Amino acid sequence: MKRSEINAFIREAEAFYRDRRVSLPPFASWTPEDWRSKGPEADEIRTNNLGWDLTDFGSGDFLSVGLLLFTARNGNVDIEGSKTYAEKVMIVREAQVTPWHFHWLKTEDIVNRGGGRLVIDLANATEDETALADTEVKVSTDGVVRRVPARGRVTLMPGESITLTPYLYHSFWGEPGAGTVLVGEVSSVNNDATDNRFLEAPGRFPDVEEDEPPYRLLCNEYPEAPRQPRACHRREQEHERAPRDSRAVRHTLHVGRRGGRGKGEAAD
Repeated sequence: MKRSEINAFIREAEAFYRDRRVSLPPFASWTPEDWRSKGPEADEIRTNNLGWDLTDFGSGDFLSVGLLLFTARNGNVDIEGSKTYAEKVMIVREAQVTPWHFHWLKTEDIVNRGGGRLVIDLANATEDETALADTEVKVSTDGVVRRVPARGRVTLMPGESITLTPYLYHSFWGEPGAGTVLVGEVSSVNNDATDNRFLEAPGRFPDVEEDEPPYRLLCNEYPEAPRQPRACHRREQEHERAPRDSRAVRHTLHVGRRGGRGKGEAAD
């Protein structure tokens, strides 16, 4: 994808969220220049891939096969004490398909927060995970168990949700003619690098043609935090820069304070 396209879609998304009174966290508006000044205090954002996420799944046609989302919070299974949950806000356009995939670990609720109607196709994975099984799907929608035939379809109206469990293949899009859908996702910890099993093998993040500067960085583009000198290293540097005679004076005073003359000890 061209960077100019990504920039335009993110600007449209910001306007879409504002129109629907969805407020994003402060880092949603950080510029690339802002990011270059962020130190390790922002490592939770970097490590857990929070922020803007846009992909065409390698299709080269974002409006037909693609997804734009913002990850507001997420944890990391490899970091002790990290969050055990994640939240995303997605924009699904009419007839814009997210292709068949499942998660090995993640359980997620997909919620139609408003706008159009969200269409979801469902299928169990075969034992070798390479195909859609010809078995009935058992799924929960807003706490009510439903049985859906293999490759069956569920349509979520605004306010409705569905729970997607591991090894449940799913594909979704906005119903044509019904409008763009504001979609929420509430889930266990999410790791897009290791916990997506696509039926076919699309690219998760787009290859970007840099035809203009980025407006916002995507969640996989953050620079590393600037390295800060360790305190002890700074003291060593200051010590080496100090004049040799002043170091000797400090040493003499230090010894004098610790080992002063005892009672009755004559001065030289």
